[in-house]
Amino acid sequence: MTGPARPSVAAAWDALGGDPGLLPRLSHAVDDAVLPARLPVRALARACVGACALAAAELAGHRGGRAVPHARVDDGAVAAAFTSERHLRVDGRAPVSFAPLSRFWRTADGWVRTHANYPHHRERLLAALGLREGAACVDAVAGRLAGLPAAAAEDAVYAAGGLAVALRTPAQWAAHPQAAAVAGLPLVARERIGGGAPRLLPALGDGPLLPASGLRVLDLTRVVAGPVATRTLALLGADVLRLDPPGCPELPDQHADTGLGKRSAALDLATRAGLRTLGELLAGADVVVTGYRPGALDRFGLSPEALAERRPGLVVAQLSAWGTAGPWAHRRGFDSLVQAATGIAVTEGSPRRPGALPAQALDHGTGYLLAAAVLRALTEQRTDGAGGTRVARLALARTAAWLTAGWPPATGPGAPAETSRGGGPADAPAPYDPTPWLARTDSPLGRLRYALPPVSFAGGPANWARPPGPWGADAPVWR
Repeated sequence: MTGPARPSVAAAWDALGGDPGLLPRLSHAVDDAVLPARLPVRALARACVGACALAAAELAGHRGGRAVPHARVDDGAVAAAFTSERHLRVDGRAPVSFAPLSRFWRTADGWVRTHANYPHHRERLLAALGLREGAACVDAVAGRLAGLPAAAAEDAVYAAGGLAVALRTPAQWAAHPQAAAVAGLPLVARERIGGGAPRLLPALGDGPLLPASGLRVLDLTRVVAGPVATRTLALLGADVLRLDPPGCPELPDQHADTGLGKRSAALDLATRAGLRTLGELLAGADVVVTGYRPGALDRFGLSPEALAERRPGLVVAQLSAWGTAGPWAHRRGFDSLVQAATGIAVTEGSPRRPGALPAQALDHGTGYLLAAAVLRALTEQRTDGAGGTRVARLALARTAAWLTAGWPPATGPGAPAETSRGGGPADAPAPYDPTPWLARTDSPLGRLRYALPPVSFAGGPANWARPPGPWGADAPVWR
């Protein structure tokens, strides 16, 4: 496998092309009680956030004409952020993370994991199974899937445009052609294409160090990983404008959780007016972040090559579920599905009773790495003298491969002790109080409780400048 073998800040920083001489600028507050799991989830979370904090500090130092400020990663803050959707409250109401049809189901020969949080995915799942909406929908789905082999259910639902993945053991995933394709990818794929100078950004003055201030970020992402990345860029001062199709709104609680610091607009790219507006936005953009399947947005002129031609010097960051190569490259996917397919659910549970990570760590971890890749690209544009459009690509499945590398761990003296859960998924985790890393604010959506940002460096921001507003309520223009 290309890239780092086990999760660590040093490995993540190396994957981002960072100067190893800056690693001493990052310190850690370790808490072995957080994110208990068999796999090294805590180490992965610490690595992704730590690398992002260091990348933010590096760019702040460069733009401020000063030494790179000291960065810090605190396990408690990281754990709260990686479970931010669970801590969210809107007027005291707790969100529902998964819809009734998003779950594991028994099949004729094992298990299948479905994802049907969005109405269109629910409709396609039911259509694939020959079912209609109804009060007994859960029972009907259970009955249909119980009579199908898991692989057949996976194929049928995907053929209908829905999302379902058969539960696989680590060995079964290793034998799958998509696993081989993912293994050939770097953790962070980085390249430079075309020419063009980077956008001119003024030096940072007095006051909070906002390394992304003055940047315009076009956010074409959905769900968790991509929005976490752009939420982080908004924290660091960027003007982040998220665009969504008008007929496909984000889930309200998901928007409340990941919309901090951003603006949200609806834009129909299937219309001439929508494409014209997109062109106007691209003409003023510094960064474009996409979170759709590879190639899904190319018809709108949003491939890296097209972007490099129409807006030389951009930073383009792309996120996918399964990577850019292999038979599943163009499939939709979510964190829970990648956990099921790659053997993580079996590792955290068993083939008879699948488990899950203590957080949607593939989503959150990849999101912070994606933000770090953008920050590092911005620094490199201004320090290596090469110019050009910088492209970064990450995938949930590649992050999963990083998390599971070397599993099961070695035993004996000197073996890594990455987990605080040893006996099984029923073991209770050690006490952990997230209260110090939660905040409250009034917003157009109501009174919010939310997790504070875990990205921290000396002189940097401690919170977002603005709460989330209503989905799609902003005009598709730059401030």
